[in-house]
Amino acid sequence: MWPGIGLLIAIAYSGVAAAQDYPLKSIRFVIPQPPGGATDGLARTLSQKMSDAWGQQVVVDNRGGGAGNIAAEIVARAPADGYTLIMVGLWHAANLGLFPKLTYHPLRDFTPITQVVAIDTFLVVHQSVPVKSVKELIALARAQPGALFYASGGNGSSPHMAMELFKSMAKVNIVHVPYKGTESVVGMLRGETAMIFENLISVGAHVKAGRLKMLAVGGAKRSHSMPAVPTVAEAGVPGYEISLWFGMLAPAGVPKPVVAKIHREVAGILKLPDVKERLTNLAAEPVGNSPEEFEALIKSEITKWDKVIREAGIKVD
Repeated sequence: MWPGIGLLIAIAYSGVAAAQDYPLKSIRFVIPQPPGGATDGLARTLSQKMSDAWGQQVVVDNRGGGAGNIAAEIVARAPADGYTLIMVGLWHAANLGLFPKLTYHPLRDFTPITQVVAIDTFLVVHQSVPVKSVKELIALARAQPGALFYASGGNGSSPHMAMELFKSMAKVNIVHVPYKGTESVVGMLRGETAMIFENLISVGAHVKAGRLKMLAVGGAKRSHSMPAVPTVAEAGVPGYEISLWFGMLAPAGVPKPVVAKIHREVAGILKLPDVKERLTNLAAEPVGNSPEEFEALIKSEITKWDKVIREAGIKVD
């Protein structure tokens, strides 16, 4: 036997054995947002199903703050044994460009498990804005550069990134007004801003009540929840695409057999009828893709948002 082959075999066998026994204790599922939001609800749905399947408790640990960096650093420094997981979203890819002194790397310090869901984000305007389409909005913004305002949940938030991408591609000057989290929608309802990119949970009821007007969906294809609403690309900005996503990571170096076992379980959970119904209520589409596919998504998102951040000169608070 060649030198070192025996060691490689032993390492491979130990990984398989670890996966067969996994999990032998409770699992920590770190969530970068406080309790009560959509991310927390999604995580708790998964954690309960995982606990039921494995006979070990999956404990949700909410660690909000720091634009997700507090939670991410905790997991990046955790043991690579599969007993610490994290739910991340678009911010995880954008933070590399937003924070020059980031203490972790969003790819090198983590092991991708799977993209859990994709969530549509919609371009909506206040009912007083005299437009009925994306093309009309662009025309208005070009006729009045710097006179229109848009809301977001803060610098570096998903609505902020979505609108900066829109501004860049549509070649319009619309002024950013950052709020704290969901206060952005409240401010918009008061007429303080003209528009926002947001998910259906946050704005759907207001659109239905006529307080806000929905112009388009940001994704590459029309939303299952609102099939009559055109995409931004269809409606006037060719090539525009943004979809909110959430996925599961573990620390770098988790044995592949353990990763495969977690992936199989989560992908299976996403296919359960009651889980699919809950996700539909959150206006979320289950994904459950492979670790390699999820890694490719994060890589592409890092490149995409780094360009937007640099061109727009985005700075965090």
